[in-house]
This record gives sequence, structure tokens and C-alpha cells, in this order.
Amino acid sequence: MTDRQVAVLTDDLALWAAMRRHTQARIGLGRAGSALPTRHRLELQTAHAAARDAVHSPFEPDAVAAGLAGMPTVRVRSAAGDRLTYLQRPDLGRRLHPTDRAHLPAGDWDVVFVVADGLSSRAVHEHAAAVVRETAARLAGWSIAPVVLAEQARVALGDDIAHAMGATMVVVLVGERPGMSAADSLGAYLTYRPTPGVTTDADRNCLSNIRPPLGLTYEGAAGKLAGLMGRGRELGVTGVALKDESDHSAVSEQLL
Repeated sequence: MTDRQVAVLTDDLALWAAMRRHTQARIGLGRAGSALPTRHRLELQTAHAAARDAVHSPFEPDAVAAGLAGMPTVRVRSAAGDRLTYLQRPDLGRRLHPTDRAHLPAGDWDVVFVVADGLSSRAVHEHAAAVVRETAARLAGWSIAPVVLAEQARVALGDDIAHAMGATMVVVLVGERPGMSAADSLGAYLTYRPTPGVTTDADRNCLSNIRPPLGLTYEGAAGKLAGLMGRGRELGVTGVALKDESDHSAVSEQLL
């Protein structure tokens, strides 16, 4: 290899190394023959195992309740009786178990927080309680229902729960589908006046990738969520009709 070729290769490696510092995507990994280098292949296998574990690890509602700083909780299940059914029948994960509806206290609630295992119990165990606490602290004057801890649950289960409890809004904190770069990502879904079987994903606002320090922080998520909730209550809408404008001034200042 000539000195010129060595210099070009060195520059390329430095460029890829610099780019990798700004993303968790697997880019510029190189190759060993026709395959990935051994180190990167092992990292990929480890990430795949972490994603599988996140999907199949059991939900621990006691751990979440312990992190809620004394906030009252109630526990429910979806109509999916076990994890395999949950994964094979998404529709059952969107409906309350028939016997659990009676556990939900009805009232004149402004909002109910639902902590749902979703596709990553790990994300819920690590992040959900902190997001609920931080958001609730920003809702002075709001009537907040007991936090519902939902097992084998998908996002739309929150519609059924809010409707049964008489809550105007529902915030579903759910473990997101794990990928090869993140197995602990938490999502927050906000819906105004949800109606089971009628409300669609277009009626919800979503905050994704809540997982400090690599994703959205608890304070950042709570600030955005509380802002959306306040504006949504004023306008009587959520979803595509409600935009998050919390970062617009900062972006504008950067562009000017």
C-alpha cells in the first residue's frame, strides 16, 4: 500500500470514527473478509439478545409502584392472558380483562396515567415512575386519577381505562419495541377524550425515546408532555391537530 493510500485510509477511518460519536447506528464498521469484524458481530448478537429479553421479561408492577413516591395505584390486565397471546393477538392487548374493569375507580378526573409494559418491561421499570412524578409535579390544579399499572397492555388499552374511569385525558407510558441500538426506550402517548374502538393513532400525541442519558430526559419529556396537556385541554384536541411548539423558539434562534 502506497503512502497516499495509507493517508486516504487513515482519513476515512477518522471520518467514520467522528460520525459514530454522534449516533448509535452501526455505521462504518468495516469487514473481515466477507463478514463483520468479530468484535462488531459479538456486539450485534448481544444487542439482539437484549432486545429479546426486553420483550419477554415479566412486568413487575411492585417495582413501578415503589418508585411513584406514594401516589395511589391500581392494577389491571388486558384481555391477553399470557405473553405469547399478547404477542400473537395485538387486539386483545387493547382491551381490558373483563374482571378488571371493576377495579377501576370512577371519578371526575382530568387525567389518568397508565403505565403499560408494552414491548419492553425494562423500559417501564427504569423510566416510567420518574416520568409520571416529573409530569404530575407540573400539573398544579389538575385532578389526577390513581396511576393504573397495566399488564400485557398496548397503547389503546388506555382508551378503555380512561373511558371506564371517566378521565378526560389519558397518558400511556409504554415500553417501545426494542431495536438493535435501544432495548429500554419508553414512549408516552397522550389522548384527549379517548373512546374505545373509535379513537385512532392520529388522535394521539407521542413522545418517543425517553431514556436518559442517550435519549429524551425525564425533565424534558415531562415539560413537553405537560405543555401538550395544557394546550390540548384548551383546544379540546390531541393528535395531528395539536403540535409541540416547545422547541420552536430555540430552533429559530439557532437559524437566525
